[in-house]
Amino acid sequence: MTATLDRPAVVAPAHELAGTWHLIRLALRRDRVILPIWIVLLSVVPASTVKTFTQFYPTVADRLALQAGANANPSYALLYGPPFDLTTAGGFIAWRMCGFLALLTGLMVVFTVTRHTRAEEDTGRAELLASAVVGRYAALTAALLVAGGASVLTGLIQAVTMIGAGLPAAGSLAFGASEALAGLVFTAVAAVAVQLAEYSRTANGIGTAVVGAAFLLRGAGDSTVDARWLSWLSPIGWVQQVRAFAGERWWVLLLPVVFALVAGGIGYWLLPRRDVGVGFLPPRPGPARAAASLRSPFALAWRLHRGPLLGWTIGTAVVGAVFGSIASGIGGLVGSSPQAQQIMARLGGSHALTQAFLAAMAGMFAMVASLYGVQAVLRMRGEETAIRLEPVLATSVGRLRWAGSHLVFAFFGTAVLLLSGGVFMGLANGLRTGDVGGSLADTLAGMLVQLPATWVVVALAVAIFGVLPGFSAAAWAVGALALLLSLFGPILDLPQAVLDVSPFQHPPKIPGQAFTETPLVWLLAVAIVALVAGLAGWKRRDVG
Repeated sequence: MTATLDRPAVVAPAHELAGTWHLIRLALRRDRVILPIWIVLLSVVPASTVKTFTQFYPTVADRLALQAGANANPSYALLYGPPFDLTTAGGFIAWRMCGFLALLTGLMVVFTVTRHTRAEEDTGRAELLASAVVGRYAALTAALLVAGGASVLTGLIQAVTMIGAGLPAAGSLAFGASEALAGLVFTAVAAVAVQLAEYSRTANGIGTAVVGAAFLLRGAGDSTVDARWLSWLSPIGWVQQVRAFAGERWWVLLLPVVFALVAGGIGYWLLPRRDVGVGFLPPRPGPARAAASLRSPFALAWRLHRGPLLGWTIGTAVVGAVFGSIASGIGGLVGSSPQAQQIMARLGGSHALTQAFLAAMAGMFAMVASLYGVQAVLRMRGEETAIRLEPVLATSVGRLRWAGSHLVFAFFGTAVLLLSGGVFMGLANGLRTGDVGGSLADTLAGMLVQLPATWVVVALAVAIFGVLPGFSAAAWAVGALALLLSLFGPILDLPQAVLDVSPFQHPPKIPGQAFTETPLVWLLAVAIVALVAGLAGWKRRDVG
């Protein structure tokens, strides 16, 4: 008698896109908190500034003075773009926000696409899903639909809220459409980046580098008379060349559409030509034996962190120089309305207004530096989940010694970024005003008082890593919440109790205000408590 064994049937995907809907639902469930936060904040900010514009520039003379001041200083074009028409609220909002919103939208979609494609391959979940009834293109398609859908929804809400705020419908639609298409462009860029890179960190680096390069290319073109053509090479430049509220040029919207289709098509073309977990740019193999410079945990941490730290330092230096170059002329953009004059009188005149601007920029640099600190902390989690940590701990290296080698870069790296931004902002402002020494002292002091607030965010990231390792990605939410509350909370007129949740609300605003050490002591105390809690949790919990 012969026994036969029933073998499970091998089910082949009915289509290369099989399972896409299920992956979309999974992605939306995973991003149910962070993605709505991105969409809401990027959507409501433009319309919320309409009232502010009418308060500061109530008369035609005020608006013409604003236009003249913006045209006279090319540094404003470098930062904000060409001032096509600043005599209307819509034109002013498009000038001040179009480029920055496109930049932030680009970062949102790059992180989203990478999180649901290359990061899934890093953890092995993509290969597990591929063994089921999931088509070859399903994961990429789901990620692109989620990221692209978020961009389109953001642009749609922007247009509707601006129309609701009383702005012209044509300009509002042009504004929203250009921002949505900018998101689609960088979504397609991310689709290519995840095929080129072998790890999610590298893919994010490629995508964010393209977004940053687009912003800088646009700035270089707009601020240089003989190189205006450079702006037409940048997707962010296309957003501003639509000229929302300044004689809309609808045909420019064809450029991002064509670019997104071509770049997205390249991503799909590359996908089946590589293996799962492998990129077209594989990491360079190292030597068979490690150099003497890698024989300690700190040396290994330096090797891992030196690239990101160098890139962030260069970025803060460049942005610091730009902000410093426009600080002395910021009074020309405030206007001569009674409200503006009253605020300037309270501050002490135009000189004090420049100091207030430098203090505000110091706070912004601190927020950005805290995001670098979060990235450095989460590198520890990356080493842990990639199973590169266990062989290290199997030697004589202890947990706290290993963690300390990374935390040196997380905490002191933020100080390096603040010093870099402060030095170049002070130099640029000092060269314009003829007081380099005084300007450097002011900007460096303003940066250093922000350091405890930055360390609070970094320490909270350590606490999450040590106590709740499965939720380590929530450290990004902590940093983003602090940043968004400080940037957009006053614009949205949030209660002071809500604004105080952000640590960046508490340091003294230097230059311009008197130094008070009490809030800094409290911030340092919070950072120390969070750091100790995180390290204690890390010492006791299981690895992985």
